[in-house]
Amino acid sequence: MAIDSMTAAKAYLDTARALAGQANKNTPEVGQAGFGNLLNQAVASTEKAGQTVETAMVQAATGRADLVDVVTAVAAAEATLETVVSVRDQVIKAYQDILRMPI
Repeated sequence: MAIDSMTAAKAYLDTARALAGQANKNTPEVGQAGFGNLLNQAVASTEKAGQTVETAMVQAATGRADLVDVVTAVAAAEATLETVVSVRDQVIKAYQDILRMPI
């Protein structure tokens, strides 16, 4: 079964739109304080960056965007993801340190 590029691009775009609808419902308000809310905002911004990349890739595949726009969006999404992964690693390290503490 062969899938042409337009069908694949439409499927990616539909999925990105569906995820954007779900992300908007779960996105915390900017004024809220707390570490958990900060993490939620970081994950939400990572999702948004990923959706931006998907949209840019679909537009480039259909000839409505330049390759430079796609590369810029990918670089921004990569930087956001690397930041979230670094924070996650530090949280896991802190949790493991707490587990090793004598009672």
